[in-house]
Amino acid sequence: MPFFKKGRFNLHLKDQWKNFASDLVSPDEICKKFNADPDIFKIHSIYPFKINRYFFSLIKEKNDPLWIQAIPDEKEILDSKGVKDPFLEDNILSPVPNMIHRYKNRVILLVSDKCAVYCRHCMRKRRVGLHQETFFDNFTDILNYLENHNEVDDIILSGGDPLLVSDEKIEFILSNLRKIKKDSILRIHTRTFSTLPQRITKNLCQIIKKYEPVYINTHFNHSMEITEETKKSSFLASDYGIPLGCQSVFLKGVNNNYTALSELFTNLLKIKIKPYYLHHPDPIRGTGHLRPDIREGIKIMKMLRGRISGMAVPYYMIDLPDGGGKVPLLPEYIKHFGQDFLEVENFMGKLYKYPL
Repeated sequence: MPFFKKGRFNLHLKDQWKNFASDLVSPDEICKKFNADPDIFKIHSIYPFKINRYFFSLIKEKNDPLWIQAIPDEKEILDSKGVKDPFLEDNILSPVPNMIHRYKNRVILLVSDKCAVYCRHCMRKRRVGLHQETFFDNFTDILNYLENHNEVDDIILSGGDPLLVSDEKIEFILSNLRKIKKDSILRIHTRTFSTLPQRITKNLCQIIKKYEPVYINTHFNHSMEITEETKKSSFLASDYGIPLGCQSVFLKGVNNNYTALSELFTNLLKIKIKPYYLHHPDPIRGTGHLRPDIREGIKIMKMLRGRISGMAVPYYMIDLPDGGGKVPLLPEYIKHFGQDFLEVENFMGKLYKYPL
């Protein structure tokens, strides 16, 4: 079996991606192809549904890892345990509309409320696809805030997906940020490398290159998402010197096993994307059915260490409620502190003494 699917698209045309973004699959077509219950799409009024034809073509069967991520499930509206905004993004952490300031030195800009595919596990399920986009209406307020907060030196473009706006708007944002934050780190968090790789064009990469350093964090959850198209997009970005990382989400039925995660992280390295974070799903209302046991995640992370490339092993992270921030969940390797040695367990479960 070849690792990559055969390529069908030219990724280098400036605006061709818009055609792929607007080529959406209807619920009727999905139900007909997979003999699915049309009632699952009734939740659209609560949690929007959207899937483009490219990503839909990667789904092989009902309830496979890509189906679970993209197709609605009635469990979403039966979830009563989750919270719409457990991290207080819309209140305490948003001093200016469409901006989140959680950590002292960094902010998140909510550039768009649209995505190429509406993921069922989305951490901003409360707003993606539901709010009218207003980012550019108050961008001046954001710039004024940043100009008056010298401590901010890390700015993240997020959303929704920031790359669902035009090249001209991306350049408008980056150029204005560079004027007032000349030496700051700029980051773009996007899932288009997985869900709409046609978005990564030469023109876009040239724009991003102009305002470097700009880092891109992608979002892949299963190796089925890694195709010839995604390889082309990641290699193109890499050719322009754009560093690529990946923030995956640990999802029940998608990747909550050693085989799925080891293949995903290894295959990401093969297309020049460094696994960065594996997020435990946030306690967002409508996503409870996708949250595995944290102990399961820690066990898998311990299995990964020493069995795949160290470069392929990300941090396993949780995001604390009430604005507490992200913290890593680490396997306990140190078993005992002696007077002049540590007793340490290796990845095979064997104990060793390490001199102090």
